[in-house]
Amino acid sequence: MPVNPDSSRTKSAGPGAAPAMALDMAAIAEAGRHAEQGAVSPGGPWRDSLIKLLNDALATELVCVLRYKRHHFTATGLASAKIAEEFMVHAGEESAHADRLARRIVQLGGEPDFSPESLTRRSHAVYDAAIDLKAMIRANLSAERVAIESYGQMVNLIGDKDPTTRRLLEDILADEQGHAEELKDWLGR
Repeated sequence: MPVNPDSSRTKSAGPGAAPAMALDMAAIAEAGRHAEQGAVSPGGPWRDSLIKLLNDALATELVCVLRYKRHHFTATGLASAKIAEEFMVHAGEESAHADRLARRIVQLGGEPDFSPESLTRRSHAVYDAAIDLKAMIRANLSAERVAIESYGQMVNLIGDKDPTTRRLLEDILADEQGHAEELKDWLGR
């Protein structure tokens, strides 16, 4: 697709004015020459590191799905029915996070790593087999806090290098913060 070379030109505001902002037309033209690659993905020396970060986040989400599901099926006690139901809701939301991360990894030209052999090794959070309802809630709250810290650090590391990935991680971070608040409230009951 031809690029209009005049599209980013701006008129000078005169002496003492702030410099005009202009688009990098060479980069725009280069993007247009590679239409077969689909969505424009960031390149650069940090792409492989970003994919590794996202694959580790994917492992974390998958371990969280497994932990929440186990807790859903094994929760017992007076308040267990309602909390177990919420564990399954959280498992579904963590699974949706994993799907979004896998999709972004592919968009970046990587391969999502779903290998069961390395999930717990790559995950930031741990799997938990607690049988006491309060211990389950604590384990899940701890994992959510780990996820919050991990996603916060990833957002800071990415900065402005990849706005699409940063927004994805910020969305997931907000969900994890909501989960943590809900779990904290359950501990108080």
